[in-house]
Amino acid sequence: MRILIAEDDLTSRNILAALLKKKGHEVMETTNGTDAWTVMQKPDAPRMAILDWMMPEMDGLEVVRRIRELQTEQPPYLIMLTAKGEKSDIVVGLDAGADDYLVKPFDAGELKARIEVGRRIVDLQMRLAEQVTALQQALKHIKTLQGIIPICSFCKKIRNDKGYWDQVEAYVGKHSQAEFSHSICPECMAIHYPEYADEVENDENADED
Repeated sequence: MRILIAEDDLTSRNILAALLKKKGHEVMETTNGTDAWTVMQKPDAPRMAILDWMMPEMDGLEVVRRIRELQTEQPPYLIMLTAKGEKSDIVVGLDAGADDYLVKPFDAGELKARIEVGRRIVDLQMRLAEQVTALQQALKHIKTLQGIIPICSFCKKIRNDKGYWDQVEAYVGKHSQAEFSHSICPECMAIHYPEYADEVENDENADED
């Protein structure tokens, strides 16, 4: 997974990058909030970002706020990196839109654990987005048979979009994935095959008993 590190301190940035690369992640690095904001606005922005609270030009809190204002179906997972360990500071960061936080100096094991939590959430968001897309396509498919359909009062043929008249099964087959298995209803059996109507009715009643 691609992860952005926005950290102006060289030592912290190098440690973070080394740990993430060791876990197989692709790392992007910026040294100020403005560059981080620029990266996160791109269509192919990383799905996760670790943002230092105190950075030149634009602090991490403002970057988080701006990212959350973006209209996106799959919002990135944001981790605030801060030396501020007070609960009130943590609450401010989370209220701004951060998903998690890491207090400096951070523990390598804790970092890996929090990154893994973020990765699972990002993967879940991707799967949910794929399911939503599939449902939308299914709904669009279903809607093709909604609305007013012109049907002949006598032969029951349906007029298609080109003005020609199709058999009901032909029309439905073109507009859905339905398949037909032909049979004969009791009324038609009595009209067209009266000699067999009573026998069929008796067989059906026997099956119900």
